[in-house]
Amino acid sequence: MATKPLTTKTIVKKRTKKFARHQADLFKRIARTSWRKPKGIDGRVRRRFKGAIPMPSIGYGSDKKTRNVHPNGFKSVVVNNVSELEMLMMHNRTYAATIGHSVSTRGRQEIINRAEQLAIRVTNAAARLRAEEDA
Repeated sequence: MATKPLTTKTIVKKRTKKFARHQADLFKRIARTSWRKPKGIDGRVRRRFKGAIPMPSIGYGSDKKTRNVHPNGFKSVVVNNVSELEMLMMHNRTYAATIGHSVSTRGRQEIINRAEQLAIRVTNAAARLRAEEDA
């Protein structure tokens, strides 16, 4: 049976849209979502005039209890070997293991087997696993 998260507080985002870069709609070469702080002396956005696009500020931050929590209810920790997985033994209801990108197939199998014994959720357990074929 899969491990359930300790807290099930609903995650509320104050803002889900990305902050648009000032005057990004005027230039094709500027991506809309690559936020840069406006630094001009007369900038409407920097001076926070009414009707100007909103700037990121600390008030848009998430609730401390749900910050960095995935929709499955766990916080994520990157694990590269079995000994790093052992650190999550006492925190298996709060943190879920994510196997690192550079871990081999055999290393992944060892991590997944040990995680089952310790009842630790592995977010990318199905990645890079093949059924062994007898040739």
